Amino acid sequence: MFRFAVALISLLVDARLTFAAAQTKLDATYTATLLGLPIGQISWTVELQHSGFRSVAKGTISGFLRLILDAEGEVTAHGALSGGKPVASNFTLKLLAGRWSDDVRIEFSGNKAKEYVAASPPNPSANQVPLTEADRIGAVDPMTALLVHIPGNGPTAVPEACERSVAVFDGHTRYNLRLAFERLDTVKTDQGYQGPVVVCSVKFFPVAGYDPKHFLVTYLAAQHDTEIWLAPLAGSRLLVPYRTSISTPMGLGILQATKFVFAPSKLARH
Repeated sequence: MFRFAVALISLLVDARLTFAAAQTKLDATYTATLLGLPIGQISWTVELQHSGFRSVAKGTISGFLRLILDAEGEVTAHGALSGGKPVASNFTLKLLAGRWSDDVRIEFSGNKAKEYVAASPPNPSANQVPLTEADRIGAVDPMTALLVHIPGNGPTAVPEACERSVAVFDGHTRYNLRLAFERLDTVKTDQGYQGPVVVCSVKFFPVAGYDPKHFLVTYLAAQHDTEIWLAPLAGSRLLVPYRTSISTPMGLGILQATKFVFAPSKLARH
């Protein structure tokens, strides 16, 4: 369930950053709910500076779900900027849920991703769609994909933010996320940001490294009402996730910011 919560904020977009002098930090907290009941919390920080970027998310299970499952995890990504665009160098994911754990590292060289997985499934399904070398080319890691660049000089919360498709590789599965514009809205956070957001629909398309008969894969691929709300990241021409929602077999799952605060970045130069 925690990995699913992390996936909610990873249902995203193109990670092409082009900013001239962005030096800012986002300090955000998200609460995950199912049928209106809290099931988890995620803290997320994003730091941008002339020379690079760093993104860290940490989460835990909470509420009634903790009675049956104790889980926690951390996801990080960092890299440099080349020509105003982010070039991820490393992505790590560490999750622990009872007896189950996942430990993934992805290293990027040029336009290609190489994964290192601590423990692979002992008996992969005979239906597994194989992951090829070509699937690692041109894909972005889930954390770098959380940063959405809007070119130009005008507002950033615009419909064009949704008109895109992104190739994502999480170390296990390669998939595409296709976004489409739904509407413009405004939000008021308990702590921090108040202002416009752009709401996009999201469609999941598995590509490789998955079992086509796995329930979660078939369920996600069949969804048509998943949404992502994107809010401006102050001091840059970037949008970042503010809220996501998706139908689950147990009801509507929502991950929404309760804290969305900006501050000057202290990211050290590499």
